Amino acid sequence: MNLAFYIARRYFKSRKSHNVINIISMISVAGVTIGTMALIVVLSVFNGFEQLVVSLFNSFNPDMQVTLREGKNFPATDIPRELLREIPGVLYITEVLEENALMKYKDKQAIVTLKGVGAEYQRMSGVDTMMAEGRFLLQSGEKDFTVLGYGVAYYLNANLNDYINPITIFIPTRTGTMGGSLDQAFSQEIIFPTGFFSIQQEFDVKYALMPIRFVRKLLDYKNEISAIEIKLDEGVDQRKIQRKIEAASGEKFQVKNRFQQQELLYNIMKSEKYAIFLILTFILLLATFNVVGSLSMLILDKKKDIAVLQSMGATMKLIKRIFMTEGLMISFIGAVTGMILGGVVCWIQQTYGLIRMGGPNSTFVVNSYPIQMQPLDFLLVFFTVMLIGYLAAWYPVYNIRKINTALVKPD
Repeated sequence: MNLAFYIARRYFKSRKSHNVINIISMISVAGVTIGTMALIVVLSVFNGFEQLVVSLFNSFNPDMQVTLREGKNFPATDIPRELLREIPGVLYITEVLEENALMKYKDKQAIVTLKGVGAEYQRMSGVDTMMAEGRFLLQSGEKDFTVLGYGVAYYLNANLNDYINPITIFIPTRTGTMGGSLDQAFSQEIIFPTGFFSIQQEFDVKYALMPIRFVRKLLDYKNEISAIEIKLDEGVDQRKIQRKIEAASGEKFQVKNRFQQQELLYNIMKSEKYAIFLILTFILLLATFNVVGSLSMLILDKKKDIAVLQSMGATMKLIKRIFMTEGLMISFIGAVTGMILGGVVCWIQQTYGLIRMGGPNSTFVVNSYPIQMQPLDFLLVFFTVMLIGYLAAWYPVYNIRKINTALVKPD
Protein backbone atom coordinates (compact mmCIF):
# COMPACT_ATOMS: atom_id res chain seq x y z
CA MET A 1 0.00 0.00 0.00
CA ASN A 2 1.22 3.52 -0.78
CA LEU A 3 2.82 4.97 2.36
CA ALA A 4 1.35 8.47 1.91
CA PHE A 5 -2.15 7.06 1.41
CA TYR A 6 -1.77 4.71 4.42
CA ILE A 7 -0.75 7.50 6.79
CA ALA A 8 -3.36 9.91 5.39
CA ARG A 9 -6.09 7.31 5.90
CA ARG A 10 -4.99 6.79 9.50
CA TYR A 11 -5.04 10.54 10.10
CA PHE A 12 -8.51 10.81 8.60
CA LYS A 13 -10.00 7.99 10.69
CA SER A 14 -8.21 8.59 13.98
CA ARG A 15 -9.28 11.10 16.60
CA LYS A 16 -7.19 14.25 16.80
CA SER A 17 -5.84 15.74 20.00
CA HIS A 18 -8.18 18.69 19.55
CA ASN A 19 -11.81 17.67 18.93
CA VAL A 20 -12.45 20.82 16.89
CA ILE A 21 -10.29 19.35 14.10
CA ASN A 22 -12.62 16.35 13.85
CA ILE A 23 -15.61 18.69 13.70
CA ILE A 24 -14.05 20.85 10.98
CA SER A 25 -13.16 17.73 8.97
CA MET A 26 -16.73 16.47 9.15
CA ILE A 27 -18.03 19.93 8.20
CA SER A 28 -15.67 19.89 5.22
CA VAL A 29 -17.00 16.51 4.06
CA ALA A 30 -20.60 17.65 4.63
CA GLY A 31 -20.02 20.87 2.69
CA VAL A 32 -18.57 19.04 -0.30
CA THR A 33 -21.38 16.46 -0.11
CA ILE A 34 -24.17 19.04 -0.09
CA GLY A 35 -22.55 21.07 -2.87
CA THR A 36 -22.09 17.98 -5.03
CA MET A 37 -25.65 16.82 -4.40
CA ALA A 38 -27.00 20.26 -5.35
CA LEU A 39 -25.03 20.22 -8.61
CA ILE A 40 -26.38 16.78 -9.55
CA VAL A 41 -29.99 17.68 -8.73
CA VAL A 42 -29.97 21.07 -10.48
CA LEU A 43 -28.28 19.76 -13.63
CA SER A 44 -30.75 16.85 -13.76
CA VAL A 45 -33.68 19.25 -13.44
CA PHE A 46 -32.32 21.39 -16.28
CA ASN A 47 -31.90 18.22 -18.36
CA GLY A 48 -35.51 17.32 -17.60
CA PHE A 49 -36.82 20.71 -18.69
CA GLU A 50 -34.64 20.62 -21.81
CA GLN A 51 -35.97 17.19 -22.72
CA LEU A 52 -39.53 18.39 -22.07
CA VAL A 53 -39.11 21.42 -24.32
CA VAL A 54 -37.48 19.31 -27.03
CA SER A 55 -40.35 16.80 -26.92
CA LEU A 56 -42.90 19.62 -27.19
CA PHE A 57 -41.12 21.25 -30.12
CA ASN A 58 -40.65 17.86 -31.77
CA SER A 59 -44.44 17.55 -31.91
CA PHE A 60 -44.48 20.48 -34.31
CA ASN A 61 -41.03 20.79 -35.86
CA PRO A 62 -40.00 18.15 -38.44
CA ASP A 63 -36.80 16.13 -38.33
CA MET A 64 -35.59 18.02 -41.40
CA GLN A 65 -36.84 21.16 -43.09
CA VAL A 66 -35.85 22.32 -46.57
CA THR A 67 -36.32 26.04 -47.34
CA LEU A 68 -34.92 28.66 -49.69
CA ARG A 69 -31.71 30.39 -48.65
CA GLU A 70 -33.12 33.61 -50.12
CA GLY A 71 -36.79 34.20 -50.71
CA LYS A 72 -39.96 32.68 -49.34
CA ASN A 73 -41.96 30.57 -51.80
CA PHE A 74 -40.87 28.43 -54.73
CA PRO A 75 -42.40 25.92 -57.15
CA ALA A 76 -42.68 22.42 -55.67
CA THR A 77 -40.99 21.01 -58.76
CA ASP A 78 -37.72 22.78 -57.84
CA ILE A 79 -36.98 20.05 -55.28
CA PRO A 80 -36.62 16.48 -56.61
CA ARG A 81 -38.86 14.77 -54.07
CA GLU A 82 -38.39 11.36 -55.66
CA LEU A 83 -34.65 11.61 -55.01
CA LEU A 84 -35.36 12.53 -51.42
CA ARG A 85 -37.66 9.55 -50.97
CA GLU A 86 -34.90 7.23 -52.20
CA ILE A 87 -32.54 8.32 -49.41
CA PRO A 88 -32.36 5.49 -46.82
CA GLY A 89 -33.93 6.60 -43.55
CA VAL A 90 -36.46 9.04 -45.05
CA LEU A 91 -39.99 7.96 -44.06
CA TYR A 92 -42.37 10.79 -44.99
CA ILE A 93 -42.20 14.00 -47.01
CA THR A 94 -44.84 16.70 -47.00
CA GLU A 95 -45.19 20.07 -48.70
CA VAL A 96 -45.78 23.14 -46.56
CA LEU A 97 -47.07 26.59 -47.50
CA GLU A 98 -47.12 29.30 -44.85
CA GLU A 99 -48.67 32.75 -45.05
CA ASN A 100 -49.88 35.39 -42.61
CA ALA A 101 -53.59 36.13 -42.69
CA LEU A 102 -56.45 37.74 -40.79
CA MET A 103 -58.91 35.34 -39.19
CA LYS A 104 -62.35 36.56 -38.14
CA TYR A 105 -64.99 34.73 -36.13
CA LYS A 106 -68.14 36.70 -35.34
CA ASP A 107 -66.83 39.98 -33.85
CA LYS A 108 -63.37 38.60 -32.92
CA GLN A 109 -60.30 38.68 -35.13
CA ALA A 110 -56.62 37.77 -34.98
CA ILE A 111 -53.53 37.80 -37.18
CA VAL A 112 -52.31 34.22 -37.58
CA THR A 113 -49.90 32.18 -39.69
CA LEU A 114 -51.71 29.76 -41.95
CA LYS A 115 -49.76 26.55 -42.32
CA GLY A 116 -50.98 24.55 -45.26
CA VAL A 117 -49.76 20.97 -45.12
CA GLY A 118 -49.88 17.90 -47.33
CA ALA A 119 -51.70 14.63 -46.77
CA GLU A 120 -48.73 12.96 -44.99
CA TYR A 121 -48.47 15.65 -42.33
CA GLN A 122 -50.53 13.82 -39.71
CA ARG A 123 -48.38 10.69 -40.01
CA MET A 124 -45.12 12.59 -39.68
CA SER A 125 -46.21 15.10 -37.03
CA GLY A 126 -47.12 14.68 -33.38
CA VAL A 127 -49.69 17.49 -33.33
CA ASP A 128 -52.56 14.97 -33.24
CA THR A 129 -51.23 13.77 -29.86
CA MET A 130 -51.26 17.32 -28.45
CA MET A 131 -54.96 18.09 -29.00
CA ALA A 132 -56.55 20.12 -26.20
CA GLU A 133 -60.07 20.01 -27.65
CA GLY A 134 -61.73 18.33 -30.60
CA ARG A 135 -59.85 16.13 -33.05
CA PHE A 136 -57.16 16.43 -35.69
CA LEU A 137 -59.02 16.56 -39.02
CA LEU A 138 -57.92 18.77 -41.91
CA GLN A 139 -59.88 17.38 -44.82
CA SER A 140 -62.67 14.96 -45.56
CA GLY A 141 -63.21 14.36 -49.25
CA GLU A 142 -63.59 17.78 -50.85
CA LYS A 143 -64.23 19.58 -47.55
CA ASP A 144 -61.41 21.44 -45.85
CA PHE A 145 -61.09 22.11 -42.10
CA THR A 146 -58.63 23.84 -39.80
CA VAL A 147 -56.99 22.95 -36.49
CA LEU A 148 -56.20 26.04 -34.47
CA GLY A 149 -53.54 26.69 -31.89
CA TYR A 150 -55.10 27.04 -28.46
CA GLY A 151 -53.99 30.68 -28.23
CA VAL A 152 -55.54 31.49 -31.62
CA ALA A 153 -58.78 29.81 -30.56
CA TYR A 154 -58.74 31.87 -27.36
CA TYR A 155 -58.32 35.18 -29.19
CA LEU A 156 -61.10 34.29 -31.64
CA ASN A 157 -63.31 32.78 -28.94
CA ALA A 158 -63.82 29.96 -31.45
CA ASN A 159 -66.48 27.31 -30.82
CA LEU A 160 -66.10 23.78 -32.19
CA ASN A 161 -69.84 23.17 -31.86
CA ASP A 162 -70.86 26.20 -33.90
CA TYR A 163 -71.85 24.80 -37.30
CA ILE A 164 -73.54 28.02 -38.41
CA ASN A 165 -70.82 30.65 -38.09
CA PRO A 166 -67.59 29.70 -39.88
CA ILE A 167 -64.19 31.37 -39.55
CA THR A 168 -63.50 33.85 -42.35
CA ILE A 169 -59.91 34.19 -43.58
CA PHE A 170 -58.65 37.33 -45.32
CA ILE A 171 -55.39 37.50 -47.33
CA PRO A 172 -54.29 40.46 -49.48
CA THR A 173 -54.47 39.59 -53.15
CA ARG A 174 -51.44 39.93 -55.37
CA THR A 175 -53.39 42.07 -57.84
CA GLY A 176 -55.38 44.13 -55.33
CA THR A 177 -54.79 47.86 -54.86
CA MET A 178 -55.04 49.93 -51.72
CA GLY A 179 -57.63 52.20 -53.33
CA GLY A 180 -59.87 49.38 -54.51
CA SER A 181 -62.82 47.82 -52.73
CA LEU A 182 -62.44 45.27 -49.94
CA ASP A 183 -63.35 42.44 -52.31
CA GLN A 184 -60.65 43.54 -54.75
CA ALA A 185 -57.96 44.01 -52.11
CA PHE A 186 -58.46 40.74 -50.20
CA SER A 187 -59.08 37.12 -51.00
CA GLN A 188 -61.37 35.48 -48.49
CA GLU A 189 -62.55 31.99 -47.72
CA ILE A 190 -64.54 30.38 -44.94
CA ILE A 191 -63.57 27.31 -42.96
CA PHE A 192 -64.73 25.42 -39.87
CA PRO A 193 -62.41 24.32 -37.03
CA THR A 194 -62.29 20.71 -35.89
CA GLY A 195 -59.93 21.01 -32.93
CA PHE A 196 -57.44 23.04 -30.92
CA PHE A 197 -53.85 21.93 -30.27
CA SER A 198 -51.72 23.00 -27.33
CA ILE A 199 -47.95 22.51 -27.68
CA GLN A 200 -46.09 25.62 -26.61
CA GLN A 201 -47.15 29.24 -26.43
CA GLU A 202 -45.00 30.24 -29.41
CA PHE A 203 -46.98 27.82 -31.60
CA ASP A 204 -50.35 28.05 -29.87
CA VAL A 205 -50.78 31.80 -30.47
CA LYS A 206 -49.40 31.77 -34.01
CA TYR A 207 -50.48 28.83 -36.14
CA ALA A 208 -53.62 27.52 -37.79
CA LEU A 209 -53.18 24.21 -39.64
CA MET A 210 -55.17 23.50 -42.79
CA PRO A 211 -54.80 21.62 -46.11
CA ILE A 212 -52.25 23.08 -48.49
CA ARG A 213 -54.83 23.13 -51.30
CA PHE A 214 -56.94 25.54 -49.25
CA VAL A 215 -54.03 27.98 -48.72
CA ARG A 216 -53.09 27.78 -52.41
CA LYS A 217 -56.66 28.64 -53.32
CA LEU A 218 -56.53 31.68 -51.04
CA LEU A 219 -53.22 32.84 -52.51
CA ASP A 220 -54.14 31.94 -56.08
CA TYR A 221 -51.11 29.66 -56.33
CA LYS A 222 -50.73 26.58 -58.47
CA ASN A 223 -47.94 24.50 -56.95
CA GLU A 224 -45.91 26.96 -54.87
CA ILE A 225 -44.65 25.90 -51.45
CA SER A 226 -42.53 27.54 -48.74
CA ALA A 227 -40.85 24.40 -47.36
CA ILE A 228 -40.48 20.65 -47.53
CA GLU A 229 -40.74 18.85 -44.19
CA ILE A 230 -39.20 15.41 -43.76
CA LYS A 231 -39.60 12.72 -41.11
CA LEU A 232 -36.75 10.26 -40.60
CA ASP A 233 -36.69 6.72 -39.32
CA GLU A 234 -35.67 6.20 -35.71
CA GLY A 235 -32.04 5.44 -34.97
CA VAL A 236 -30.62 6.73 -38.26
CA ASP A 237 -27.57 8.95 -38.61
CA GLN A 238 -29.29 12.31 -39.01
CA ARG A 239 -26.13 14.22 -39.92
CA LYS A 240 -25.38 11.81 -42.74
CA ILE A 241 -28.94 12.02 -44.07
CA GLN A 242 -28.89 15.82 -43.77
CA ARG A 243 -25.82 15.95 -46.01
CA LYS A 244 -27.54 13.71 -48.58
CA ILE A 245 -30.66 15.90 -48.54
CA GLU A 246 -28.50 19.01 -49.04
CA ALA A 247 -26.76 17.38 -52.01
CA ALA A 248 -30.08 16.34 -53.57
CA SER A 249 -31.80 19.72 -52.97
CA GLY A 250 -29.16 21.97 -54.48
CA GLU A 251 -27.21 25.02 -53.37
CA LYS A 252 -30.13 27.46 -53.32
CA PHE A 253 -31.84 25.47 -50.55
CA GLN A 254 -30.87 25.09 -46.91
CA VAL A 255 -31.61 22.02 -44.79
CA LYS A 256 -32.14 22.40 -41.05
CA ASN A 257 -32.52 19.73 -38.41
CA ARG A 258 -34.71 20.20 -35.34
CA PHE A 259 -32.00 21.89 -33.29
CA GLN A 260 -31.11 24.28 -36.10
CA GLN A 261 -34.76 25.24 -36.53
CA GLN A 262 -34.81 26.41 -32.88
CA GLU A 263 -31.10 27.14 -32.54
CA LEU A 264 -31.51 30.29 -30.44
CA LEU A 265 -33.78 28.58 -27.92
CA TYR A 266 -31.48 25.58 -27.46
CA ASN A 267 -28.42 27.82 -27.10
CA ILE A 268 -30.20 29.87 -24.44
CA MET A 269 -31.17 26.72 -22.54
CA LYS A 270 -27.62 25.39 -22.59
CA SER A 271 -26.24 28.78 -21.55
CA GLU A 272 -28.65 28.87 -18.59
CA LYS A 273 -27.61 25.37 -17.56
CA TYR A 274 -23.90 26.15 -17.56
CA ALA A 275 -24.48 29.51 -15.88
CA ILE A 276 -26.24 27.74 -13.01
CA PHE A 277 -23.43 25.17 -12.97
CA LEU A 278 -20.84 27.93 -12.57
CA ILE A 279 -22.85 29.62 -9.80
CA LEU A 280 -23.17 26.38 -7.83
CA THR A 281 -19.51 25.62 -8.46
CA PHE A 282 -18.62 28.97 -6.92
CA ILE A 283 -20.76 28.10 -3.88
CA LEU A 284 -18.98 24.74 -3.70
CA LEU A 285 -15.66 26.58 -3.87
CA LEU A 286 -16.67 28.60 -0.81
CA ALA A 287 -17.64 25.40 1.00
CA THR A 288 -14.21 23.87 0.36
CA PHE A 289 -12.51 26.64 2.33
CA ASN A 290 -13.22 24.36 5.28
CA VAL A 291 -10.69 21.97 3.76
CA VAL A 292 -8.03 24.69 4.01
CA GLY A 293 -8.78 25.22 7.69
CA SER A 294 -9.02 21.50 8.41
CA LEU A 295 -5.64 20.71 6.82
CA SER A 296 -3.94 23.71 8.42
CA MET A 297 -5.08 22.64 11.88
CA LEU A 298 -4.19 19.01 11.15
CA ILE A 299 -0.64 20.03 10.21
CA LEU A 300 -0.32 21.89 13.50
CA ASP A 301 -1.79 18.93 15.40
CA LYS A 302 0.62 16.45 13.79
CA LYS A 303 3.85 18.45 14.13
CA LYS A 304 5.33 15.80 16.45
CA ASP A 305 4.48 13.06 13.95
CA ILE A 306 6.05 15.12 11.20
CA ALA A 307 9.24 15.54 13.25
CA VAL A 308 9.37 11.76 13.88
CA LEU A 309 8.87 11.05 10.17
CA GLN A 310 11.66 13.47 9.31
CA SER A 311 14.00 11.85 11.80
CA MET A 312 13.27 8.50 10.13
CA GLY A 313 14.34 9.91 6.75
CA ALA A 314 11.02 11.13 5.32
CA THR A 315 11.47 13.95 2.83
CA MET A 316 9.35 17.06 2.71
CA LYS A 317 7.95 15.79 -0.57
CA LEU A 318 6.53 12.70 1.19
CA ILE A 319 5.11 14.78 4.04
CA LYS A 320 3.39 17.13 1.59
CA ARG A 321 2.00 14.14 -0.28
CA ILE A 322 0.52 12.77 2.96
CA PHE A 323 -1.46 15.92 3.68
CA MET A 324 -2.38 16.42 0.04
CA THR A 325 -3.82 12.90 0.04
CA GLU A 326 -5.72 13.77 3.22
CA GLY A 327 -7.32 16.77 1.50
CA LEU A 328 -8.19 14.78 -1.60
CA MET A 329 -9.79 12.09 0.56
CA ILE A 330 -12.13 14.69 2.02
CA SER A 331 -13.11 15.84 -1.48
CA PHE A 332 -13.43 12.29 -2.80
CA ILE A 333 -15.65 11.10 0.04
CA GLY A 334 -17.80 14.22 -0.23
CA ALA A 335 -18.04 13.92 -4.02
CA VAL A 336 -19.02 10.23 -4.03
CA THR A 337 -21.49 10.66 -1.16
CA GLY A 338 -23.00 13.74 -2.80
CA MET A 339 -23.40 12.00 -6.15
CA ILE A 340 -25.09 9.02 -4.50
CA LEU A 341 -27.47 11.23 -2.52
CA GLY A 342 -28.13 13.41 -5.57
CA GLY A 343 -28.87 10.32 -7.65
CA VAL A 344 -31.26 9.02 -4.99
CA VAL A 345 -33.09 12.36 -4.79
CA CYS A 346 -33.41 12.48 -8.59
CA TRP A 347 -34.64 8.87 -8.73
CA ILE A 348 -37.30 9.56 -6.10
CA GLN A 349 -38.51 12.65 -7.99
CA GLN A 350 -38.38 10.80 -11.29
CA THR A 351 -40.35 7.85 -9.92
CA TYR A 352 -42.84 9.46 -7.56
CA GLY A 353 -42.91 13.14 -8.59
CA LEU A 354 -43.00 14.39 -5.00
CA ILE A 355 -42.24 18.04 -5.85
CA ARG A 356 -45.21 19.29 -7.87
CA MET A 357 -45.48 22.23 -10.26
CA GLY A 358 -48.25 24.66 -9.43
CA GLY A 359 -51.42 23.81 -7.55
CA PRO A 360 -53.82 20.88 -7.92
CA ASN A 361 -55.62 22.67 -10.78
CA SER A 362 -52.44 23.50 -12.68
CA THR A 363 -52.70 23.28 -16.48
CA PHE A 364 -48.97 22.88 -17.06
CA VAL A 365 -47.94 20.10 -19.45
CA VAL A 366 -46.37 18.11 -16.59
CA ASN A 367 -47.52 17.80 -13.00
CA SER A 368 -44.11 17.56 -11.32
CA TYR A 369 -40.59 18.81 -11.96
CA PRO A 370 -39.05 16.75 -14.78
CA ILE A 371 -35.77 14.96 -14.07
CA GLN A 372 -33.26 13.39 -16.43
CA MET A 373 -29.94 12.10 -15.12
CA GLN A 374 -27.04 12.00 -17.57
CA PRO A 375 -23.75 10.13 -16.94
CA LEU A 376 -21.71 13.00 -18.41
CA ASP A 377 -23.09 15.33 -15.74
CA PHE A 378 -21.92 12.96 -13.01
CA LEU A 379 -18.44 12.84 -14.55
CA LEU A 380 -18.35 16.63 -14.96
CA VAL A 381 -19.39 17.18 -11.35
CA PHE A 382 -16.92 14.59 -10.01
CA PHE A 383 -13.90 16.06 -11.80
CA THR A 384 -14.99 19.60 -10.90
CA VAL A 385 -15.23 18.71 -7.21
CA MET A 386 -11.88 16.92 -7.27
CA LEU A 387 -10.22 19.86 -9.02
CA ILE A 388 -11.59 22.29 -6.44
CA GLY A 389 -10.53 19.89 -3.68
CA TYR A 390 -7.01 19.72 -5.09
CA LEU A 391 -6.73 23.51 -5.22
CA ALA A 392 -8.11 23.80 -1.67
CA ALA A 393 -5.60 21.25 -0.36
CA TRP A 394 -2.71 22.70 -2.31
CA TYR A 395 -2.56 26.00 -0.40
CA PRO A 396 -1.97 24.67 3.17
CA VAL A 397 0.29 21.88 1.89
CA TYR A 398 2.39 24.29 -0.16
CA ASN A 399 2.74 26.57 2.90
CA ILE A 400 3.40 23.70 5.30
CA ARG A 401 6.60 25.32 6.62
CA LYS A 402 4.80 28.57 7.38
CA ILE A 403 2.01 26.72 9.20
CA ASN A 404 4.32 24.53 11.21
CA THR A 405 7.51 26.33 12.25
CA ALA A 406 8.91 23.02 13.53
CA LEU A 407 9.63 21.93 9.96
CA VAL A 408 13.15 22.99 9.34
CA LYS A 409 14.67 20.00 7.62
CA PRO A 410 15.26 20.57 3.87
CA ASP A 411 13.95 18.27 1.14
